[in-house]
Amino acid sequence: MILAALLTSVGINLGLCFLFFTLYSILRKQPGNAEVYAPRLVAEGKSQQTDFSLERILPSAGWVTRAWRPSEAELLSTSGLDAVVFMRIFIFSAKVFTFAVIMGVFILLPINYMGKQLSLDIFDLPNKSLESFTISNVDDGSNRLWIHFSAVYIFTAVVCYLLYSEYDYISSKRVAYFYSSKPHPHQFTILVRSIPASSGRSYSETVESFFSEYYPATYLSHWVVRRASKLQGLIKNSDRLYRRLVNLKSANHDRERFGRAGFMGLFGQKVNLLDHYEKKLEDIEDNVRAEQSSALGKEVGAAFVSFRTRYAAAAATHIQQGVNPTQWVTEPAPDPEDVYWPFFSASFLKRWISNLVVIVACVLLTLLFFIPVLIVQGLTHLEQLETWFPFLKGLLRIAVVSQVITGYLPSLVLQLFLYVVPSIMIMLSSIQGYIAMSKIEKSACIKVLWFTIWNIFFANVLSGSALYRVKIFLEPKNIPAVLAVAVPGQATFFIAYVVTTGWTSTSSELFRLSTLVFNFIKRNICRKVDDEFAVPSVPYHSEIPRILLFGLLGITYFFLAPLILPFLLVYYCLGYLIYRHQLLNVYAPKYETGGKLWPIVHDSMIFSLILMHVIAIGIFGLKKLPLASSLTVPLPILSLVFNSYCRRRFLPMFKSYSVESLLKKDKEEQNDPTIASFHDRLATAYQDPALLHVGYSGNSASITAPLLNTAEVDA
Repeated sequence: MILAALLTSVGINLGLCFLFFTLYSILRKQPGNAEVYAPRLVAEGKSQQTDFSLERILPSAGWVTRAWRPSEAELLSTSGLDAVVFMRIFIFSAKVFTFAVIMGVFILLPINYMGKQLSLDIFDLPNKSLESFTISNVDDGSNRLWIHFSAVYIFTAVVCYLLYSEYDYISSKRVAYFYSSKPHPHQFTILVRSIPASSGRSYSETVESFFSEYYPATYLSHWVVRRASKLQGLIKNSDRLYRRLVNLKSANHDRERFGRAGFMGLFGQKVNLLDHYEKKLEDIEDNVRAEQSSALGKEVGAAFVSFRTRYAAAAATHIQQGVNPTQWVTEPAPDPEDVYWPFFSASFLKRWISNLVVIVACVLLTLLFFIPVLIVQGLTHLEQLETWFPFLKGLLRIAVVSQVITGYLPSLVLQLFLYVVPSIMIMLSSIQGYIAMSKIEKSACIKVLWFTIWNIFFANVLSGSALYRVKIFLEPKNIPAVLAVAVPGQATFFIAYVVTTGWTSTSSELFRLSTLVFNFIKRNICRKVDDEFAVPSVPYHSEIPRILLFGLLGITYFFLAPLILPFLLVYYCLGYLIYRHQLLNVYAPKYETGGKLWPIVHDSMIFSLILMHVIAIGIFGLKKLPLASSLTVPLPILSLVFNSYCRRRFLPMFKSYSVESLLKKDKEEQNDPTIASFHDRLATAYQDPALLHVGYSGNSASITAPLLNTAEVDA
């Protein structure tokens, strides 16, 4: 890729970013778009409706100041520790790449550009290949390469220092957040799986007998899980119909109460929607009552067991309960709002098989993704396109067309294919037996991260034939040399990828185009107002892998192609501002893990450092500087030692709280008059919401009466 193609890509994406910012600043002021651009404020009743004025149709940047103003403490109080940790990823990355830009752009980039290895005209900038800005342009055996060697050591030390400081800071925040928190059910409760079946006794009786015998002083209560997947679907349908009825009854015009009963209100016979929905709601509630009655005998071999203190619950979690380790398996319980009810796998064997199926599915998905990777690599090389499509030779020779195709189109195509990956990973994680949405999202986050690293970085870098890839793994000693040749050659593609995927995608996060279009269709075509309105939560499983992929690209290309660094720094600054705004206005937390996603960030950064070291070993060898190559060998070893120390020092604090912390918190609440009522609420805190469904139809005795009372469920 030549410099002109890169500038074309930057120009297109800058134009899109400016367009998104302008449209957002206008559309966010329109009352009808409040659910799109401020759903959290709408749900909290803080959205303000203003009269028409000229200001409403003029773009403004007032949202930037409002996003910047709140302190971290205010963000913690409104969005929780997970949101704070998410923003700390941007802060940490901005610190890393601020230093990288200073060293890379002002020291390494001029050295690369002034090299003569590629024998290019240094004065013909527009048509100059971007490889002249990489280490490939430095003369073989040149003493200037020692500056690159020193930069690798210094940069590694800076990144490790920042990683340690951030791990320490977030760990202290996690402990402080625990001390300041009110009692939550998950702190006093454990999940027990694989409860052994006893003849003549229900699972509930077995659990009561076991924990009353072995934990007589601390055992409080339990709740056995019931199989209610069909019931949950019925409840969801009835809730949707009830909201539609409420909206119809509040409609100002009678014509809005008539419509078609088919798909999206566009097909089917025209009916009175009020009567139609009331009849459907009555039928569904009859089915719900019948299904709830049958749910009594559908106990699953799993139960939520609550204790009187946090310490007792933690002790029960970490001690093997039965002689057979595959029975009475315990784990910390999620918060009641975090429980994932649709797939509650209690069988040890079933979870093992599910994990195996997911592994196979991930491998197949990775292999299938090679197809779009090959398409993208074909777009980056015009000679390949001319070979595949000879009739396009004339078109491809036009300067503007070739610059758009090689500079902008490849990263756009790859991004479009990537959009479906996070949803697929969420689906795969949900069938692994996790019973918490937070664990499903964490698992999906890890899957998306490594899928992205392999398919975006390695598959594009090693974009030769399949036999070439196999040869690499059959000869591990050649990996540094192979990467040293392949990685610098893809620097131009990744610079364009950062601009397209980083800048434009982050700007589109603010614009929320898909949500805007859906809201327009719902309001103006389907005539559904406030139907199924829900405040979204931050999609950590898709956003964190993207941030970490850019971190890997920046660390890897720090000394190879420093030209990528300013683009990355702009991305992190832009992301910090936009996601801060989204956390305050759009996203609301659905659960809280206490910052447990940070270890993923730490491990990814360590992997990126080691990858940079391996490439450095190979590149210095290829550049005929064997001494520098040998002296780089200790770096990955030192990085692994540093990582091992951090894991011992900080990781246990993210897995569970210490005895000191638990006992201190328990002692503080011993004389709290509200703790007794909290213990009473624990008895039903983990009751499946489907068993507490209320009657909405007019035939119900009371709209607040549960369809199945607590006494019946405990029977």
